[in-house]
Amino acid sequence: MQGTGLNIELVLTQLKQLRTLTGDDHGAQRVAFTPAWQAARAWFQEQLRGMPVEVHMDAAGNLWTTLRGGDERELLLGGHLDSVPNGGWLDGCLNVLAGLAVLRRLATQYDGRPPMTVRLVDWADEEGARFGKSLFGSSACSGTLDLTAARGLRDRAGVTLPDALRAVGIDFERVLESGRELRHAAAYLELHIEQGPVLESMGRSLGAVTGTFGVERHVLTFTGRAAHAGSTPMAVRQDAFLAAARLAPELYRLTNEWGGVATIGSCETRPGIPTSVVAECRLTLDLRHLDPAALAALRDGAWSAAERFAREGGCTVVWSPLLRIAPVPFHPELIAGCQAAVTVITGHNPPRLPSGPLHDAAETARAGVPTGMMFVQSLGGVSHHPAEATREEHLREAVAALDRWTQATMGWILGWPAGGEPVTKEVV
Repeated sequence: MQGTGLNIELVLTQLKQLRTLTGDDHGAQRVAFTPAWQAARAWFQEQLRGMPVEVHMDAAGNLWTTLRGGDERELLLGGHLDSVPNGGWLDGCLNVLAGLAVLRRLATQYDGRPPMTVRLVDWADEEGARFGKSLFGSSACSGTLDLTAARGLRDRAGVTLPDALRAVGIDFERVLESGRELRHAAAYLELHIEQGPVLESMGRSLGAVTGTFGVERHVLTFTGRAAHAGSTPMAVRQDAFLAAARLAPELYRLTNEWGGVATIGSCETRPGIPTSVVAECRLTLDLRHLDPAALAALRDGAWSAAERFAREGGCTVVWSPLLRIAPVPFHPELIAGCQAAVTVITGHNPPRLPSGPLHDAAETARAGVPTGMMFVQSLGGVSHHPAEATREEHLREAVAALDRWTQATMGWILGWPAGGEPVTKEVV
């Protein structure tokens, strides 16, 4: 971006550097609160060297980069550096590095002091890969985090969430104090890969997101009785795994009836040895739908089926909620602004589409901050996998469109008249 300070090629270079630094042959390994995640954050802060910004970590572990401006109202740009295990090279970190390019452009164009304050946030543990609680940092900031439920979460090694946070300098009991970061927030914008096949099927590189699916996430623990694998007849076993496994095809029947999606994402058995019938089987269940009533029908149908399968197998089942988020609509003015920015950059009016995956943008919207989100095409709809990819020309368009959208949103917040403040022209 010659003449504007928007260096798109630097974004591509940084994405590749981060992939090399925190990935391996199996993909990205930036799981939150681990050494690789800390290394990614340290690397990111190196990229800020020489910029007129303030950097701090809030009470929930979210990392804020602030470019002070002439108005105390704040425009927020956000993303996340953490990844799932063996993840892709763009999920989350594209948002952060594209936002950094926009901050750098604003600092250059306005000699270090734009008309209003603009802040870039790297949310802590968006993925929830380690403890099963997605959107940890943003939900703490929005005030929706259930401290009682989160306090008891453990990873596969038995480490509690509070202990993992303590190891990286975060006091679990104070995480809700991060909400003060939103005191002056006037809008929040987020760029993300689509993680689905819709844009590619439509032949479009970018889309405006209308909102996020409602999501419920639960843990189901089936309990039967251990017995010797060689001496116990099949007909008399109280096999917790069998009771749990019967739920999988039932979920496909329920989603065929009600729509939406349902996923058993993990399955753990005890005692977990080849010579014993399973005494306990623990599943995580993820349910998503745009319609709150249909989402409730999926949940009730799954629970009724789980109880029936447990009873028929001589087992019991306990249902424990992990997460519940209602469908979240985004701000209509920001959706329209996204479409306008994309149209200028690509020459095409972009489609509007909902997001099935969770995003931190849902939490800022729940906190009452006007929120908008832009998707960039994912090749094959693949994400959370090393094969995750987006065409470089589409990444360039995405960064340019985010920049233009940011400038236009500043004008919307500050009440600039049409044409009253210059909007940079991007050439992709």
